[in-house]
Amino acid sequence: MEELATKYDPRAVEDKWYAYWMQHRLFHSEADAREPYTIVIPPPNVTGILHMGHMLNNTIQDILIRRARLMGKNALWVPGTDHAAIATEAKVVGKLAAEGIKKSDLTREEFLAHAWEWKEKHGGIILEQLKKLGASCDWERTAFTMDDIRSRSVIKVFVDLYRKGLIYRGKRMVNWDPKAKTALSDIEVVYKEEHSKLYYLRYKIVGEEGYAIVATTRPETIMGDTAMCINPNDPKNQHLRGKRVIVPLVGREIPVIEDDYVEIDFGTGCLKVTPAHDMNDNMLGEKHNLETIDIFNDDATISEAAGMYIGMDRFAVREQIAKDLAEAGLIEKIEDYENKVGYSERNPDTATEPRLSDQWFLRMESLAAPALKASEDGVIRFVPEKFKTTYNRWMTEIRDWCISRQLWWGHRVPAWYLPGSETFVVAETADEALTLAREINPDLTADDLRQDEDCLDTWFSSWLWPISLFNGILEPDNEEIRYYYPTSDLVTGPDIIFFWVARMIMAGYEFLGKQPFNNIYFTGIVRDEIGRKMSKQFGNSPDPLELIADYGADGVRMGIMLAAPAGNDIFFDKKLCENGRNFCNKIWNAFRLVKGWDVDPALEQPESSRKAVEWFSAKLSEAIAEINDSFEKFRISEALMTAYRLFRDEFSSWYLEMVKPDYQKPIDRAGYEATISFFDSLLRLLHPFMPFITEELWQHLATRREGESIMYASMPQASAPDTAILADMETVKEIINGIRGVRAQRNIPSRDTLQLNIIGADIPMQAVAIRLGNLSGIATVSEKDPAAASFMVGTTEFNIPLLNNMDVEAELAKLTKELDYLRGFKTSVEKKLSNERFVSNAPAAVVEAERKKLSDATTKIEAIEQTIAALKA
Repeated sequence: MEELATKYDPRAVEDKWYAYWMQHRLFHSEADAREPYTIVIPPPNVTGILHMGHMLNNTIQDILIRRARLMGKNALWVPGTDHAAIATEAKVVGKLAAEGIKKSDLTREEFLAHAWEWKEKHGGIILEQLKKLGASCDWERTAFTMDDIRSRSVIKVFVDLYRKGLIYRGKRMVNWDPKAKTALSDIEVVYKEEHSKLYYLRYKIVGEEGYAIVATTRPETIMGDTAMCINPNDPKNQHLRGKRVIVPLVGREIPVIEDDYVEIDFGTGCLKVTPAHDMNDNMLGEKHNLETIDIFNDDATISEAAGMYIGMDRFAVREQIAKDLAEAGLIEKIEDYENKVGYSERNPDTATEPRLSDQWFLRMESLAAPALKASEDGVIRFVPEKFKTTYNRWMTEIRDWCISRQLWWGHRVPAWYLPGSETFVVAETADEALTLAREINPDLTADDLRQDEDCLDTWFSSWLWPISLFNGILEPDNEEIRYYYPTSDLVTGPDIIFFWVARMIMAGYEFLGKQPFNNIYFTGIVRDEIGRKMSKQFGNSPDPLELIADYGADGVRMGIMLAAPAGNDIFFDKKLCENGRNFCNKIWNAFRLVKGWDVDPALEQPESSRKAVEWFSAKLSEAIAEINDSFEKFRISEALMTAYRLFRDEFSSWYLEMVKPDYQKPIDRAGYEATISFFDSLLRLLHPFMPFITEELWQHLATRREGESIMYASMPQASAPDTAILADMETVKEIINGIRGVRAQRNIPSRDTLQLNIIGADIPMQAVAIRLGNLSGIATVSEKDPAAASFMVGTTEFNIPLLNNMDVEAELAKLTKELDYLRGFKTSVEKKLSNERFVSNAPAAVVEAERKKLSDATTKIEAIEQTIAALKA
């Protein structure tokens, strides 16, 4: 092993040790007799690059995995990526557009060839970036949601659920993304508050002179109106019962229907009903057998069915139709209005449209029941527990899942249509589909069948992730699924508790009869120092790789974890990474200090060193117990803080000062070996948080064998700490701080020896106090030396005679100046208190405060006069 460098260089250390870990396959796991500890990575999108959210999430996973290894468990962290159907297809379409190629000009197979080429080039970037962070994933197991095992698993599950009657196809109102031209599930719609307009439109009453007034935020949809609805109990609209009205501009007569769904107090109490373009209107349309007119194309431009504004964008139509209605005298008024508008989760700038569409759906009610029970029974633990309530509420109110998407990139729906009809068969392969189709028509050939054009929702593959990673769908009783499943912990963000977490739990119970993980740790949102969510939009999100280059991976990991309580937002500041880097330097310098000591086997261990070892052994056990408790409660940042303070405040600031040899003198063997042992334990405690520097230094401690690593050393164990010596040391610390305060006040160099006197008492660990305080001795005396400096620890007074440690003339000058000030101050207070008007009129508390000032000044003057007299004697 080469000599340690003078300064810590993260770049040299990190690249070296990551290569070493990979070379010796130290992240790899195989099923064996040990207790398994398993984490599956929330698969990042193949379109993604490392951001601060990934940094936080994966640091936590790596901490848990590395700690499990040190605990002797068979730890496995499985990596992989998600094909991210909508996002990836958008990337590929954009790339092709830049090359002058339209998706519509390509066949499905040609487009997919481009998509796979893009994935192979860009899809693994984020995993390579995670290696820079120190992520100890079993890279040999890297999976992809569209690789062979995962793809076959998805298709098998679809067919299984269809045959159970849980998957069905139907024409239903869905959320539509006009940019991606695909359906979305309800939870892929993000609602935002917007400043809108409320338009009051005039609908001419057929056969009368008057108008019925309708309030709407979407005048562009009037071409799809097929009824007006009033509440039958609304007295102000009774005159409209049984009437017909004319849609403004359109000129079409529509009936007035009655339904108590309409809110009497909203707007005018009259509701325009557009069954093709509103979820609730669609419900009314079905109930009252209304005509449905779809006025939008799949890109949200106006279709020919509207009869006007054909080809225009929906929002351009909103502006134009408002002008046209106003010119025709068909707008009563326009008001400002605040409402919530749904946006695509995958295309945040695109407002979704409710749209009637033929889609595939998964019935969720029966799937949700065992998953809800697992939460209620405590089988699955939520950290923080507040998310259990969120989960339970959603599972109780669950709706069917729209699982089809109008995309080419993804798992194609395994349904084949028979020619000339909507009859279809569902099968895992085309050959099996043909066999099933021939049961309906024996004359069919493979060319007669047409496979459904849709793909499955990306989440339909990732909900199987903890199962399919171990091939538990295709081979449900294989050795790995029996050993590694259920996985131990899931680390994820609360924003996908419905998209992913809840669905994985449902899949676990449906396909394997048990939960997919035991604990769910929800991270918070990473925000900047003023509370804004970190994003490219705000330009406030640092590049994680640049942070690692500037501060080292260990420094960045430590910086983000010190501010990362579970489930709460993280207020990130680069200064935290600077603190992390500084801590690395402190560890490095402390190690170089210890390794630089010469050992003299013949030296007897000093009493101060022996007591120091006893104390730090107890302190170490206390800290290990605290760290274990914090991990049990998933208080990972608290565990790090305990380890950090143990090294910085106790080991470095106190213990090393207690045992280090005098300048250019050797240390005794017992003290040195104890110190090396403590360093070993500290490195193991810190390793999960700071893997690189701890590996580097541990290798200098150990008699290294090929392939050996700190990550497979055992975690130090706690014993019952000696509470008495811990309490005694806290007293000694206070005494030493008192002595250091006197040195600072009196400008006494630390190398100068002092005498410490105790007024009528005794102190513990005197040898340690003498060592740390650089004392000539400690004596118990009955009264204070007036020329001594004093301080209190609890109720005990300590004083330090100063005549031998001061410039008497300088001290007399200092005391005389202080005496003159106090005398002047006392005179001013006495003058105020001799003023009868002040004493009579001022509040009693103010007068009492002045009297207290006078008393304190008098006491201080007497003490200084005594000290001056003693110095002159």
